Amino acid sequence: MELSAPSTLLSYCSSSQGLQPQKARDRVSYRTLAATRLKETNLLSRLKETNFLSTPPLMDPLRVVSCASLVDENGSPITSSSIGTGRIGEVKRVTKETNVMVSINLDGSGFAQNDTGIPFLDHMLDQLATHGLFDVCVKATGDTHIDDHHTNEDVALALGTSLLRAIGSKEGIYRFGDFSAPLDEALIHVSLDLSGRPHLSYDLHIPTERVGTYDTQLVEHFFQSLVNTSGMTLHIRQLAGKNSHHIIEATFKAFAKALRQAVEYDPRRRGTVPSSKGVLTRS
Repeated sequence: MELSAPSTLLSYCSSSQGLQPQKARDRVSYRTLAATRLKETNLLSRLKETNFLSTPPLMDPLRVVSCASLVDENGSPITSSSIGTGRIGEVKRVTKETNVMVSINLDGSGFAQNDTGIPFLDHMLDQLATHGLFDVCVKATGDTHIDDHHTNEDVALALGTSLLRAIGSKEGIYRFGDFSAPLDEALIHVSLDLSGRPHLSYDLHIPTERVGTYDTQLVEHFFQSLVNTSGMTLHIRQLAGKNSHHIIEATFKAFAKALRQAVEYDPRRRGTVPSSKGVLTRS
C-alpha cells in the first residue's frame, strides 16, 4: 500500500512557496470561508503533466491551501492541509490496481465532485457531501474491468485517511455522532465515536446482490476500510427497509449527519480534547 502526496497538489496548495496559478479565473467565496477570497488555478493541466488525469479534473480548485507532508503509522507519506476556518484533508493513494485522489473539507458547504468510475459509489459520496455539509472531491481510476472491489476499497481507505488528517488533534469537537435517517420504507441508525480505535459493527440486510452494477457486499467493505484508516468506532443498524437502494442511501445519509455532529465544535469545551485521557489518537 502506498499513500503519497501528489506533487502537483502540493505545488497547488503551497502557493506561498512560489508556485503561481497558470490562469486566474473568477474568485469564489464559500459560505464558511466568506472572509477568504482565493484565486483558482488550472489544476487540470498540472495533473495532465503527471499523467494522473486524462479525464476532467478532480475538482474545481476553488481554494489555495497550505499543505504539510505527514507520515502515517506505517511510514507512508500523507498530504494534509488546512486553511483558516477550513479543516481540509487531501490524500493521493497509488497502487498497481488503483489511482485515487481525495479531498474533503469538513467546514464546507456541501460541494461534491466525485468520479470513481463506479456510478453508484459516486452517488453515495454525493450524499456524504450534501448531508454532512462537507466539500467532497474524489477522482479515482482502477481495475473496474475486473470488478469494483479494489476501487471501492481504496477510495474508502483514502477517504478515511483524509478525514483523520482534516480532523487533526480533535480539540474542541463533540467527538460523538448519532443519527437515524429514513428513506421511504428504510430506516437506518448510525452511531460513531472519533475515538482513535477502529471498529465497525455492521448490521444491514440488503436483499439484492446488486444495485445497478454495484455489488452490495461492497457497502460493508467500504465502511470497514474507512474505519481502518480513520480510526473511528462505527455502528450501523438497519431498523427497517426492503429496497436495496433505499437501505444503502439511508446508511450514507445517516453516516453523513452523524459525522457532521461529531466533527462540529462544542462551544463549552473551549478547545480541549473530549477525552478523560486528554488525547484521542489512533490506536
